[in-house]
Amino acid sequence: MASPMTEPKPPPDTNAAALARVNLKLLQTFMLVAENGSFKAAADRARRSQSAISMQIKQLEDQLGARLFNRTTRDVKLTPEGSKLFASTQRGLQEVGIGLRNVQEALAIRRGQVALACAPTIASTHLPRILAEFERDYPGIKMLLSELKSADLYQAIGTDAVDFGIGPISGNPDLDFEPLLDDPLHALIPTRMCPHNRRSITLTDLSALPLLHFHTTTLMGAMLEREAAARGMVLNVRYRCIQAETLVAMAEAGIGAAILTQSVVRFAQPNHSRVYRIVEPELVHRYGIVRKRGKELSPAAERLAQLIRTSLRQV
Repeated sequence: MASPMTEPKPPPDTNAAALARVNLKLLQTFMLVAENGSFKAAADRARRSQSAISMQIKQLEDQLGARLFNRTTRDVKLTPEGSKLFASTQRGLQEVGIGLRNVQEALAIRRGQVALACAPTIASTHLPRILAEFERDYPGIKMLLSELKSADLYQAIGTDAVDFGIGPISGNPDLDFEPLLDDPLHALIPTRMCPHNRRSITLTDLSALPLLHFHTTTLMGAMLEREAAARGMVLNVRYRCIQAETLVAMAEAGIGAAILTQSVVRFAQPNHSRVYRIVEPELVHRYGIVRKRGKELSPAAERLAQLIRTSLRQV
């Protein structure tokens, strides 16, 4: 019986074998000479002798079986083969750089730490869901949260006490603001004070009621006072508070009409009060990511910032 025919083995790829012998140091030396157009300049950059650089280039040319440079007394220029090697090596080094950065980012995400400052309104409404999702996806990242009112939040960001913040948008020139959420103002009014057959209320109507509002040291408190003053109104503000939960509780107790953002009233679940959107004028409090101007976030902080962007834009 004839033995089955076997496929002949392909001849060894001498080019592949030569390339396998080329090490990164030779390619780095080649790139230095090509970029500087001079063996002497390459030697100065590498802090080596010119003869050592020439020897490495000769070694690389011998391994590849091709001349890489045309040398004259005046300059050094790439041959066609050298130009091809330069272009491919440049691309390869860029890919290696990207790979190294990806590895570093992966390690930073597994072992990283993020310090976040957040305005109380967002911290008590949207943030718990965001942090729960982030911790589920990145369990190795340590989270540090500071719940701060506007002025303290901006200071913490400006002094690098935190990586970035979620807070109201302002005109602070030292900070970068990325708007994400427009939060309209609403009135939470005790049932006995409610206007009938309406779902909205004007600022003029509100000025006739006892009001519960944020302190004027907050951006939202200052905004309401500014809008009232622009219309020549004097608001009957009975109590000024810092926490939204306090305003909700006092409105539920029948003390007065609380001025709150939509985010808060959505989570309030009132029993003895009703929610009205404020119109004429429509008042909107805008929130977003706040960071120190020009500051780049760590890989871990950037992952959290991206999740915040996605979550708040879907609200």
